[in-house]
Amino acid sequence: MTLLAFLLLLALVPAGSARGRHLPKAAISSPVFGPRQVYGVLGGSVTVKCFYPPTPMNRHDRKYWCRQKGSSCLTVVSTDYVAAGYQGRITLTDHPEAEHFLVNISALELKDAGAFQCGVGVNGRGLSYRVTLSVAEAPPVPEAPELFYVKLRSTWTATCGFGKDTAEQRRYLCKKEKEGCRNIINTEQDKDIPERVQLTYEDPPGSFRVTMTQMDWEDAGLYYCGAGEYGKDNTSKELDVFIYEDKNFPHLKTDITAKNGSSASFECLYDPLINSSTRFWCKRKGRGCDTIIDNTGYVKKSYEGRVAMFENPQNKTVTIILNQLQEKDNGSYWCMSNELRDLQSSTELSVIPGEPTLTGKKNVEAQAGSRVNLTCCYPCKYYSFEKYWCKWSNTGCAMLPAQQQGLPEPGDTCNRSIRTAVLSLDPLAKEDEGWYWCGVKRNGVFGETMAVKLLVSTGRDAKLSPELLDVDSSHEAGAVPPGGALSDAEVRKGAAPESSDESHGSNTLALVLGPLAGLILIVVTAFAIVKYRQLKRSDLVSVGSYRTNISMSDFESVRDFSASNSVKESQETPMGGDEFITTMDTPESAANTTKAKRSSKEDADLAYSSFLATSSSIAQGSAGGDSAALDVSPPQDRV
Repeated sequence: MTLLAFLLLLALVPAGSARGRHLPKAAISSPVFGPRQVYGVLGGSVTVKCFYPPTPMNRHDRKYWCRQKGSSCLTVVSTDYVAAGYQGRITLTDHPEAEHFLVNISALELKDAGAFQCGVGVNGRGLSYRVTLSVAEAPPVPEAPELFYVKLRSTWTATCGFGKDTAEQRRYLCKKEKEGCRNIINTEQDKDIPERVQLTYEDPPGSFRVTMTQMDWEDAGLYYCGAGEYGKDNTSKELDVFIYEDKNFPHLKTDITAKNGSSASFECLYDPLINSSTRFWCKRKGRGCDTIIDNTGYVKKSYEGRVAMFENPQNKTVTIILNQLQEKDNGSYWCMSNELRDLQSSTELSVIPGEPTLTGKKNVEAQAGSRVNLTCCYPCKYYSFEKYWCKWSNTGCAMLPAQQQGLPEPGDTCNRSIRTAVLSLDPLAKEDEGWYWCGVKRNGVFGETMAVKLLVSTGRDAKLSPELLDVDSSHEAGAVPPGGALSDAEVRKGAAPESSDESHGSNTLALVLGPLAGLILIVVTAFAIVKYRQLKRSDLVSVGSYRTNISMSDFESVRDFSASNSVKESQETPMGGDEFITTMDTPESAANTTKAKRSSKEDADLAYSSFLATSSSIAQGSAGGDSAALDVSPPQDRV
């Protein structure tokens, strides 16, 4: 029962998954690789190329070419040996820097044909590859396939050419399988093009190049590149691809997922020490690739301020950072080189909804001569990361000093929700305008970034950003610093003196507003007189911290009530700490109240006379020396 369940589970495993888990037979048996079949002509010569991994041991180990006889393999030639019968007509040359050695056999004889092995070390150790040599009596001989010894996760590039007569024909690359030759890419293909494969035209006409990145174990095998239709036109070339693993070869990310509005970092295997190599980064479009940035200073216009290239000489890589991500940035991006084609790579970018981790104002406008703070807020998880500011340009992003703010006290744990990295520019100049990047990195590896666009205005009407600007008030336009006069530079920053036209406009405004102010004053005075007459029988009484008007009729009703009571009473009501006291007096106190009322009327008359005199003086002063003076006369009817 258990065996039956196991077989059922094995049957459900996808074929593709199983193929991806198991290595090809050649890769399992030996990392040494050579041609499967070699052809020569009687009396002519043949050269066999055998590849091997460039480890320190393999570089200095013995290389050999042996003839297979039964279960043994007899050495024909090695690094320090040549067998009898081959003296003077066979050589073995090692090229460790190119990861291969060459075996050349001249003056071929028919008896030279047979099964051979090329290998590294001692015969039979397993680091060898089987090669069949065929010797024909006369030409022609079949063309041997071109060999490619490709590192796992690296890039394979092949160039095919069939003459200018085929320039208008369809170009293709297919992989040989049992059912035929499976299409990989062709020039008539408009959809379902693999993201890690591209086909480009080359010179001379009729030539083209195929590039395949992120090579995996299942990519090993026989391929055919050609013009026209495979099997119909006699214009094709056999390509034999072998995959081996180099543990020192870095494995790059093949897929990156980033949030909308944030950034993504792409690592490219470039060698910065090779200055003659042109390195560029592009986005896959159809069968080609649209260049975005290169190491010569080119940046596509629509990507200005968004993309930058950082070289890392320590690990011989280049990091490409793309920020301000949008949904349209989804796609496949390629690291390309005109010379180091085996170091090319591709990465698939997926932009998903979400909020970026680094936040701050993305567009800042400030006035020249002021001080501006560009603020980058980062979460607690980036506390131990290195924070940086840099100024973007077509050639990169130059690092700038950044002031850290919001850091915890010594001994404090990282439990606060937000901190800031601030770039201060003081005084601000016109040449400071441009793009500034804030970012984090750890152990030299670049992380998330945020871009800020700074605009610098030089006019008086420049819009400042109060959220990000920190301008010293003592240096504002027109302000005089304490204890001294303005310097020449500060005078230039201050407001310009008013022109004669502005002064004339101010005088005209005073002539109009002066009489109008006097008229308003007369109306207010008349209203005050009427109000006074209405309230002349009322006194003001303080209630706590408020003031209110209480009519004398209320006091009279209280007085009448108290006349029926010969005993003096007092009631007190507390209000918020203050006391509101109502006293009920005897009839004798009414006379004192009437006297006080008359005294209040006399005081009001005196205050009214003083108010009219003051109003006349104010009306005359509002004219400010103008030729037309306003004549304010007191009312004829005096109270």
